[in-house]
Amino acid sequence: MAKYEILAGQIKEQIERGIWLENEKLPSLRKQARQTGYSLMTVLHAYQMLESQGLISSHERSGFIVAAAARPASENKVQTAEAVSINDFVYEVLQASRDPHMFSLGFAYPDPALYPRHHLNKSIAAAAQQISLTSAMDNLPPGNPELRQIIARRYAARGMNISPDEIVITAGALEALSLSLQSCTRPGDWVVIESPVFYGAMQALERLGLKAITVTVSPQNGLDIDALERAFQNHPVKACWLMSSFQNPVGYSLDDDKKQQIARLLKTYGVTLIEDDVYAELYAGKTPPLPIKHFVEDGNSLLCSSFSKSLVAGYRIGWVVASHKSLEIQKQQLMSTLATSAPVQLSLVHYLSSKNYELHLKQLRKKLIARKKAMLDCLEALLQDVATIHAQDGGYFLWIECQPHVNAMDIYREALRLHITIAPGKLFSLHDEFNHCFRLNASFELNDARRTLLKNLAGYIIDITLHE
Repeated sequence: MAKYEILAGQIKEQIERGIWLENEKLPSLRKQARQTGYSLMTVLHAYQMLESQGLISSHERSGFIVAAAARPASENKVQTAEAVSINDFVYEVLQASRDPHMFSLGFAYPDPALYPRHHLNKSIAAAAQQISLTSAMDNLPPGNPELRQIIARRYAARGMNISPDEIVITAGALEALSLSLQSCTRPGDWVVIESPVFYGAMQALERLGLKAITVTVSPQNGLDIDALERAFQNHPVKACWLMSSFQNPVGYSLDDDKKQQIARLLKTYGVTLIEDDVYAELYAGKTPPLPIKHFVEDGNSLLCSSFSKSLVAGYRIGWVVASHKSLEIQKQQLMSTLATSAPVQLSLVHYLSSKNYELHLKQLRKKLIARKKAMLDCLEALLQDVATIHAQDGGYFLWIECQPHVNAMDIYREALRLHITIAPGKLFSLHDEFNHCFRLNASFELNDARRTLLKNLAGYIIDITLHE
């Protein structure tokens, strides 16, 4: 092969692999010659060959541009298997939700369009200008002092006096929860988790070699407190991982009476509480819910949260109110992620200090309430005879309970074929008791096209319910 043919083949492969995207400018002739060591004439002949194949096009004063549709379209197929680990299946569902052509009802975060992107981008730019040579050190564990003070003041506004010194900034809530779990358990210890449960809890237990005891959470009554006490009585439980407000996936919130009952049980049996409070800002009433930690007298609890559900998902900023375990958690963090991104912490400080976060939250809650009601009304009209749709005040999840003989994995596969993602019950359980259920994200606005997709999926659910 001639040199220009070799170079053309290399560039063609780069385009096919997505290294160069459609409508993107290729390196100039001179730059390509410097990078590859070929002569200008060889590079020119290679570009001309690619142009003749329709892969690139020349533009006056702009050079050579990758042609639209030069890269073969991916099939976007999701491979499924019944006998998989929870990590494999979580990965599968999350990958499907990344497809921009999907109606991502299996997505765990609110509709990204609801985030104040313009203001956040300005805060990133401002933080970049302010960052100093010592910023990396200033933002090591326990994290940026101004950010921790802002978080502490927000807790104070809810009636909880938490010192900034108790707060450790983490790379998202999941790291906060995992570090909390590590601080009070050792491999082989027993940990209570909910059922159905946020899949991150199962992943963390699997990774740390811990044994799980599941306690049922129902959409009607929430956590079974009698079962929780039996678990404490019958096993040497070290920790209890609970979500007391807008539980993922069923959406239920415990009332203050039940939270106090749980606090008393934790004290009686000496069990450490790890509380996932990431949805607390998304309440539907006039006052925010109090976490179980508010009722725990001896401080043997770790409260974890983040800005991922209420402000922005991609920043990966969370925290743990670690109390007396603060130093231990900081040491663990230094051995894993070392520290949370300094520029991101600074940008959040800028946003929370200069923008009206409360106004954003007020607007966000209002939109979530309206969108969830619209989706609930739509689905109830479509599925009223074949499924029960559980909707709670606050949050943005709907929990769909089909007839017992229906397998939600079949619905999951059909949904993918229709370019919809859902979160099947298999994702939230160690066993099979929720295989007829699935969770939907109701934070997305419905339009005619999306209503048609829901109607098509509902038609399939009706068909398999009535004919199996």
